[in-house]
Amino acid sequence: MIRLNDITSQLLKYHPNADTTLVEKAYVYSAKVHQGQVRLSGEPYLSHPLQVAYILTRLKMDVVSIVAGLLHDTLEDTDSELSEIERLFGKEAANIVDGVTKLSKMQFTSRQERQAENMRKMILAMATDIRVIMVKLADRLHNMETLGYQTPEKQALIARETLDIYTPLSGRLGIHWLKSNLEDLCLYYLEPEIYEAIKSGIAERRGAREAFIRDVKEIITKKLNDSDIQATIRGRHKHFYSIYMKMKDQNLSVNQVYDNLALRVILKSLRECYEVLGIIHTEWKPVPGRFKDYISLPKANMYQSLHTTVIGPLGQRMEVQIRTWEMDKIAEEGIASHWKYKEGLGASQTDEKQFAWLRQLLEWQKQVSDPREFLETVRMDLFPNEVYVFTPKGEVKRFPKGATPIDFAYGIHSEVGEKCSGARINGKMVPLRHQMKNGDIVQIITSSKQHPSKDWLDVVKTPRAKTKIRHWIMTQEKDQSINLGKELLEKGLVQSQLNLPNILKNEQIESIAKDLSFHSVPDLLANIGFGKVSANQVIGRLRPKLGIEEPPPTGIVSKMVSRIKRKQSTHGIKVEGVEDMLVRFANCCHPLPGEHVIGFITRGRGVTVHKYNCRHALDADPDRLVEVQWEPTDQDVYLANIKVTSVDKKGILADISAIMVQKDANIIQADVQTTMDQKGISHFTIEVENYKQLQDIIGAIKKVKNVMIVERI
Repeated sequence: MIRLNDITSQLLKYHPNADTTLVEKAYVYSAKVHQGQVRLSGEPYLSHPLQVAYILTRLKMDVVSIVAGLLHDTLEDTDSELSEIERLFGKEAANIVDGVTKLSKMQFTSRQERQAENMRKMILAMATDIRVIMVKLADRLHNMETLGYQTPEKQALIARETLDIYTPLSGRLGIHWLKSNLEDLCLYYLEPEIYEAIKSGIAERRGAREAFIRDVKEIITKKLNDSDIQATIRGRHKHFYSIYMKMKDQNLSVNQVYDNLALRVILKSLRECYEVLGIIHTEWKPVPGRFKDYISLPKANMYQSLHTTVIGPLGQRMEVQIRTWEMDKIAEEGIASHWKYKEGLGASQTDEKQFAWLRQLLEWQKQVSDPREFLETVRMDLFPNEVYVFTPKGEVKRFPKGATPIDFAYGIHSEVGEKCSGARINGKMVPLRHQMKNGDIVQIITSSKQHPSKDWLDVVKTPRAKTKIRHWIMTQEKDQSINLGKELLEKGLVQSQLNLPNILKNEQIESIAKDLSFHSVPDLLANIGFGKVSANQVIGRLRPKLGIEEPPPTGIVSKMVSRIKRKQSTHGIKVEGVEDMLVRFANCCHPLPGEHVIGFITRGRGVTVHKYNCRHALDADPDRLVEVQWEPTDQDVYLANIKVTSVDKKGILADISAIMVQKDANIIQADVQTTMDQKGISHFTIEVENYKQLQDIIGAIKKVKNVMIVERI
């Protein structure tokens, strides 16, 4: 088990002036509050925070981070209070512990949402203190190292989450050794047979591999000495997950993966890197397409190195990485190699580049409401499948693999994206769905007549482009609906012989908009254009405001409404002990023949009939309630509202409508909406004769394929 002395000794190696008294104090506190607790392995629980703190020293973190590592489970697993931790160890340490605790406590309804929300929470935590993530990564590494004590189901779940979320994060932060360890541990639990096959294959060839590396190192050393270049050369086999991905991508067995060896040449200067590259390529034939210059074009996490694959002395492929000592430090330690919190120093220009992607992701997540959509955004940015292209002026732009000229146009400016009509790549015209490649020189052609299209959403890759295109389309659709609604209302006003000179600024129309719960007249007009409100509804409300009496009903729709109103006020209900009483049906519950009902005497308006269990009837004055009975005739019809939730599939609305026709029901109004998770929500107002007919209709609709819920409103 790791001891306190191991942690403080490691800390003092890279930070000789560190104040270890706070670390010792955190150790004593953690030991006290975790006393008596044990892990699934049977070890004292204290072993876990000690291991986490030790991993943080391997990451060369500051004193506050190590203190937080020792305390990271105290809020969740003990009676400790955040205020107490802040009082004893300071606000910074308390905030980190609180951030890690919140990440661990989040509850989610589905695996996909859990990953997305986890990622969102992590990104938000990074905005205030990225050390929250460093502690969480150290915590996850030790949990993966001790995952064998969990159930197989839990092992697979945690390993998959680690591979999807934490491994890309450690890679994006540039911590190569942590990423490799996590990936290999995930492979061990997710693909145990493949892991053992790779392990056995490497073990069988260990002797030959060591001899090969020794011979190659001697050859390179001799060549470099001839050129008076001093270098450190290291040889290793690639980590297991890297070999597994090569097997998976190229459909190979373990024995068919020949380029699983990697040599690293570490030098003093940048100039020597390119000199050594020339020497390596002179000695051994390079494999075409396998050379990558990450020195001229660093990765987003500031990783720099020359990568080349050559045919080695025995005819097998061999990867060679060439870099300076500073580059090697950044490659292994990542973000910790230029830690912005170290010794209270401010952020350097390099730090600002390193953290720029965090701020960019924060901006994107503010514009995305769907967790799955955000996960897609973040995964796209985390995985290093990137292309680098040039503007005509030589400026380098970075995009995800598969990005198109439309992404490039929106990367320059929103207006350029909206007016993008074509593109030239390397001087040649290309279609807008063309995928850019590394080194392309991209020139955008614009036109004032060009506008974004929904089809663009299928080809763009960057979150910025997708967000801007969706916003433009939604704005245009609303503008079109406002114009259409204005046209329909003006036409209705002309037919009704009403003259309103300026609809948008008319006080009566503004009043009607508020009556119908709309924020403004344009919102009302947009809903008329969408078909959610009719022009006749607005005109009907407008007449009384203008002091004009309602004209007698004309037309089929008006006659139908009039017939329903007349029947509802004179037929179907008998009030006990009273003749010729004016009767109306409550809009809150729409009672139907066959349902138990009660009457409520309304002053000046007769009796209002409610369902017996309607909350309005239950809350009413008992002295004004009267017994009523159904006496419907064959000609009476009644309104009922139903809501149907279904999968958004073509033809489902037609199937539902067909059932209503079969059941002899008349559809008065229908409103259909599609949700972001691809569900259809349909509201119907229908005419039925009684409660039994309605139940028959609901039962039949429930049997329709892809219908999820049918309910009466």
